[in-house]
Parts: sequence; C-alpha cells; structure tokens
Amino acid sequence: MKTIPASEFEERQKRAQQRVAEAGLDAVIVHSNEADFANVRYLSDYWPAFESAGVIIPAKGKPILLIGPESETYALDRSQIETVRKVLWYRESAEPDYPDIPISTFAEVFAEACGGRPVKRLGIVGRAIFPKVIYEEIRKALPGVEMVGADEIVSDMRIIKSPSEIALLKEGFRISEIAIDECLAQMKPGMTELQVVGLALKSLYSHGAEYEAHPQYVMGGTNTNHAISRATYRPLAQGEMIQLNLGARVGGYSPSVGRPCCFGRMPDEMRRLVQVGLEAHLKTMEFMRAGVLAKDVVRRFEEFVKSRGYGGNLLYGPCHGIGMIEVERPWMESTSDYLLQENMTFQVDTFLHTDSYGLRWEDGVRVMADGVERLSSRRQEVLELPL
Repeated sequence: MKTIPASEFEERQKRAQQRVAEAGLDAVIVHSNEADFANVRYLSDYWPAFESAGVIIPAKGKPILLIGPESETYALDRSQIETVRKVLWYRESAEPDYPDIPISTFAEVFAEACGGRPVKRLGIVGRAIFPKVIYEEIRKALPGVEMVGADEIVSDMRIIKSPSEIALLKEGFRISEIAIDECLAQMKPGMTELQVVGLALKSLYSHGAEYEAHPQYVMGGTNTNHAISRATYRPLAQGEMIQLNLGARVGGYSPSVGRPCCFGRMPDEMRRLVQVGLEAHLKTMEFMRAGVLAKDVVRRFEEFVKSRGYGGNLLYGPCHGIGMIEVERPWMESTSDYLLQENMTFQVDTFLHTDSYGLRWEDGVRVMADGVERLSSRRQEVLELPL
C-alpha cells in the first residue's frame, strides 16, 4: 500500500518550524482529535483513537508529539516524531484520573521542546476545535503567554500536494469508484439507506480503504435535499431521487465520489435537474487551470446554472479543497481572491436542490497548467437503475 515516506514527514516538520520562526512565534501547538485528525497526522502520521493529540513545533528545537495517557505504545509504533510525551489533558472525554500512569505537564513539555527558552508568543493550529481545558492549562503553565490563531502555519502547507499525496488520493478515488459501481449493482428498492451503507463499507474495506473518508451518504427522497446529513432506516423507493456519496480514506487522504441515481426512469423534471447539474459539474472543470482567479470559476459556474434556468436551485459551490479531510481549505466562493496553482486538489461539488429533493455530483481534480487532471470520472451519466 502507498504511504507518505519518512523523509516527507521530516521535510514537513522543518518547513513548519521555519514558518513558526518567520511568523515571530516562539512555538505553535497543533491540535487534532479522532474526527478532525488532519493537522497532527500531517506532521506525525499519528491518528488519535478515543483521545486527542497535539504537536509542539518550536521556532528552535525538536517537535514533540503530545498524546493521552493510554496511547503510548500505539504512538511509539506509529509516530514520525521521535519524542512522544503523555499529557493528562489529551485523555478521552470520560476524564479518568490515571493515578498510576506517569505523565508530563505542559510546563515540562514546552521547556523540553523549546530548550528552556521562554514561550512568550504561542500559535494555535486547529483553533476551531481547540478545547477550552487545554487552553486554560497552557495559560497556567506559561504565565503571561500571548496565544494567537496560527492555522495558516499548517493549512497553507497542505494546499499544494506532493506526488505522494496525489498518489494516495488517486488510490482513494479508485476504491471509491469501485464502491459506487458495486452499490449501484447490488442495491434494490426496499433496502434502507443504512443497508446500502453496509454494502458501501464492505466494498471500501475489501478493496483497501483504511477507514471511511466521511460518513457515507446514502439518502433517498426528501432526505436528498440535505446538503449535510446521515443515512437513516428509511427504505429506498422506485422513482425517487437517491444520492450516493462514497469515500475511502487511504494513508490519511479522504476523497469522495458523488452520484445521483433512481430506480427506474426519473420523472422528467428530476431528470432535467440531474442533467443540468452534470453539465455544470463538467463546465466547472473546464473553467479551472493554474493562474485562474478562484472567484472567476465561481462566477462562470453560477452564470452557467442561471442560464439554464436553475439559479434558484443553488446553495453553494462549486468547489472545496480535498486532501486529508474530505472538505478542507481552500473553499472556492464568490469572495475567493486567490489564484489556482498547479497541484492544488479540489472536490468539484455540484449541489442543486428543490423543496422535495436534491442532488450532488462530486469528483476530484488536480489543477494543472493547462486544465485539470480528473481524479474520478466513472459513471458521469444519468443513472436510472433496473428494477
């Protein structure tokens, strides 16, 4: 199975350290949990289970991986950061005391990482999920410290993908497309959304996924107009919209493939909306290449959808970053002033909805000098399944 080589983790750690120094920070503390694992795994390959985790990157010194009290053997087996320290505040949410496990304090780990130098300015990476209890304990351990948001230290590094990262995304898309094919072949009217999720999971894991890229989307009928949702016990029926968004995580990278479908022939208006969505989806890919202003892609996408008479069916769009998390920076919105660059990777995410149903076409692309490389493209057609 493809992996990120140790040398690439070392290079990431060095680049992050350089960025910390350039930002005028003494150190950053990077936070992740089991669900939003990406920043810590990007630097260390460690992916917490039950507990949370952190990485201290000092402006001078060596990084330290911070884990909860139960994860030491797991972390030592997995981490690409040599120094691993247990800290109580990364424990699982039931908050056991662990009276018999030796642990480190925040004062100790910051002193070790920074070589005893005082920490006056500390950046927080992962601030949207940074726990109040850890924030408060650090302030106690480092009196007078200024703590500032510093997500860009790592998030900007993650935007341009290396050959190893692109290879992992491609493998994830390959497996995801197999799962789409197998679900389309095996699902039947009367199956519940969750039963089809079961088909998807069997396919993903049997073909090489390490985990789900996201909660698998299998929705039918009115559930399909949920932009974000979860599968239920609702049975799937003939003649209604059914939405599949399936994704395999491989080596920490989390793509997704989205396809709307129907048992039997789609009602005419539904079929028209599906076709317009697919046309807009493919047009977005045509608009993308290195050097293009992101908001210009959005403008052209929206103009196209409006020209087909479906401007009122838009919720957002048309792209978001793809990498370790299925939705990550950068978003592509009407306010996006950045230029597309080679080896950025995006999910082209085309979501149209009505009052009674919605649909999502979703595929991955890699930005190239003269366009995009499609990372998924199977079954880009109106999918009417035999009864």
